[in-house]
Amino acid sequence: MAETLAALDIGTNSFHLVVARFGDGTAFEVVAREKEMVRLGSGSGDMKRLSDDAMDRGIAALERFRKVVEVHDAELYAVATSAVREAENADEFLRRARHEAGVDIEVISGLEEARLIHLGVIQAVPVFDEQLVLIDIGGGSTEILVGHRGEALVAGSLKLGAIRLTRRFFPDDRARGSEVEACRKHVRAALVPLAREVREAGFDVAVASSGTAETVVAMVEAGRSRGAEPPRTFNNLEVSRKEVKAVVKALAGCDSVAERKRLEGIDPARADILLAGAIILEQAMGALGIDRLRYADYALREGALLDALQRRRGATLHHLHDLRRRSVLHLAEGLDDDPEHSSTVARLALDLFDGLRPWHDLGDDARELLEASALLANVGLFVAHSGHHKHSYYLIRNSEHLTGFTDHEIEVIAQVARYHRKSAPKESHPEFAALRRRDQRLVRLLAGILRIAIALDRSRVGSVATVEVAEVDGVLELRVAGRPGADLALELFTAEERRGLLASVLEHPVEVVEVVEADAPGGPS
Repeated sequence: MAETLAALDIGTNSFHLVVARFGDGTAFEVVAREKEMVRLGSGSGDMKRLSDDAMDRGIAALERFRKVVEVHDAELYAVATSAVREAENADEFLRRARHEAGVDIEVISGLEEARLIHLGVIQAVPVFDEQLVLIDIGGGSTEILVGHRGEALVAGSLKLGAIRLTRRFFPDDRARGSEVEACRKHVRAALVPLAREVREAGFDVAVASSGTAETVVAMVEAGRSRGAEPPRTFNNLEVSRKEVKAVVKALAGCDSVAERKRLEGIDPARADILLAGAIILEQAMGALGIDRLRYADYALREGALLDALQRRRGATLHHLHDLRRRSVLHLAEGLDDDPEHSSTVARLALDLFDGLRPWHDLGDDARELLEASALLANVGLFVAHSGHHKHSYYLIRNSEHLTGFTDHEIEVIAQVARYHRKSAPKESHPEFAALRRRDQRLVRLLAGILRIAIALDRSRVGSVATVEVAEVDGVLELRVAGRPGADLALELFTAEERRGLLASVLEHPVEVVEVVEADAPGGPS
């Protein structure tokens, strides 16, 4: 059965909306595209604040896009990038978006942005089986990634964007030679660490996406065609480093933005920021050793669309579930001194989650967050035993290793891990208070499950084989079976002590009882 989804890329320069209809697989038919150059990141300073005018333009665009989405009866997934994630007043824009425009926005990290762009790009150009290097130049940042078969091998986000560098190096209409060289040096210096990683990983093909790349490719193609009708799409067209250098030279040679607008193939709306963007592309090709690159007309919005499909269907798309789980295990391996205990806790937590489905009515997306929280709950012990639950929150929240999760999902994982012991979630805790009501309930519920799961391995010897759930006279019984010969006294006592949060969230009394089985599942054969 067909379903219609919409994805909105809230960029520093432009907002891009795509609405698409999916069948049973991942192939989709685009039913609507909208683009608006909002210049959300046009405020003063180094992208530190969103100006009132920029926010007003953004909210007006969101309202128009929401109406397009409603016409197609689609579910909207909106992601915001550099301008919003760096702004000190981002919360104000997010609040206005929710209340005035009716749009909930997910702010994504630079690495998550790179992953989603990669996911979109490999739908547009035939490079899935090749190792590719991807360059995406936005208004506030540039994402560079080495990927193979949908998985990122190297990824980085640099504060190099067309708007950001235009404000810094070309604040007036004219670009002087000294300013162009200063901009080039700045870009080269910023590229050095990531360029080294890319060269070490290697690549077979280079791909560029974004409005900057499209306009540069359009200008190159205009020079090639000598006045002929431009192609209907620039997707998969190749340009050389020499041709990109020629575009930079042409842009830098203009005395004004007005003169740039008259260059063949240029998007006039991008003329004021294109020189900085083209310099980033030119220098990236040089630093990475790219002689030729292809243009992909799919990018973040299409990647977000496919990611939303995966989350909605609970299916695996390009092994995303495995990617996410591997990233959790990678973080745990580096910080958890008792991974076997954490693995046992995760197993018990998932058993409880599954047994409690009739009472909590949550889906597999919440189940995955619970597993991640269980596996990472004790990483804070790497810092100190005292208050380690708070250290776990900090380490999870600030980790760059949790690939494939949105910023919002990482916040939920971090908070569930933070509340696995000690105080229950409270409105007086700023991070918890900042969550939406439904997410507050989610954190309380998952933390309540996790507390009991940890209690059921209190001895850290894997004494509990199974835990099942049944309702008896309005009471939720957590029926615990031990392995043959196991003494569960400590586990049962601790779980009884820690059942309060779960009982409060589910609004049911909870009791922990032992069931005696001669041959408990999971026991030794």
